[in-house]
Amino acid sequence: MSHQALRAVNELEPRSHREAPDARRRIGARIFDFSREVAVMAIVNRTPDSFFDRGATFAFHKALDAAKAAVRDGADIVDVGGVPFGHGPAVSLDEEIARVVPLIEAIREICGVAISVDTHVAEVARRSIAAGANVVNDTSGLRDPEMAGTLAGTDAMLVLTHSAAPPRSAPSAARYADVVGEVVTFLHDRVARAVAAGVALERLIVDPGFDLNKNTWHSLALVRRLDEIVAIGLPTLVAVSNKDFIGETLHREKAKRLEGSLAAAVICIMKGARIVRMHDVPAAVAATRMTEAVLGFRAPSYVRHNAGGASPLPARRETDEVLGE
Repeated sequence: MSHQALRAVNELEPRSHREAPDARRRIGARIFDFSREVAVMAIVNRTPDSFFDRGATFAFHKALDAAKAAVRDGADIVDVGGVPFGHGPAVSLDEEIARVVPLIEAIREICGVAISVDTHVAEVARRSIAAGANVVNDTSGLRDPEMAGTLAGTDAMLVLTHSAAPPRSAPSAARYADVVGEVVTFLHDRVARAVAAGVALERLIVDPGFDLNKNTWHSLALVRRLDEIVAIGLPTLVAVSNKDFIGETLHREKAKRLEGSLAAAVICIMKGARIVRMHDVPAAVAATRMTEAVLGFRAPSYVRHNAGGASPLPARRETDEVLGE
């Protein structure tokens, strides 16, 4: 391990006796303060075999309409994907580029929202960044040896995700002695690799990879112990929306997993997640903004109830004694 990578790992050790790190991150044109803010990442898949929408936004115009709607509904980031992680036929490099790059260009032309590309292929990442993407969401955990080097020297964020097998692999029985401990070790290793390749530490995000080569017990443990992932010291992304661990826990088919998805997302936020990747943007934005208010990150839109007047009062913080016990 290089000295630079070793320093990066040391910087991620528990900070209880040190000043808290700067949680602000510039993603595209916007600065997110993850000490007081949670970003909602909308999902727009240009795939015919996505596990949830089964190709509903595969057509270009439908994908672009979905991206526009997500922005209108309050999404902070739009995540564009051209190849699902799950088992299925290989997609050629040219085909993946054709699916995601024109869509990224079109979104960038119409608005300044932060754009993420969901890919594990370095060349797709390179072309996507050139087209206007601000985040590379690599669900493979740097399986492409060129990925980290491709991101080095750019302003793009890199999401490092835990997975135990390559994307598109056939499912197999998932076995871990301690799933959370093994995920933490994996992510520390990938952070060190990325930094050694020249990616700045502040450009990294970690994702424990719910349901990626994990069964329902494993994903539930990751929700329950998410604070151990957050303790790595980098912004944590959670992709829990409509996952099978929610369906199996509640005995719900894919179309009926919204409540479980929101519950899992809120629990993750309470435990420190700062980016939630969700399908239903309006519901996710409402749940996220409410959770931010409970955590003291944002004020209510107004305070009228039991506030001593019929007219809405300007929202103030609880410390200003608007909210009494």
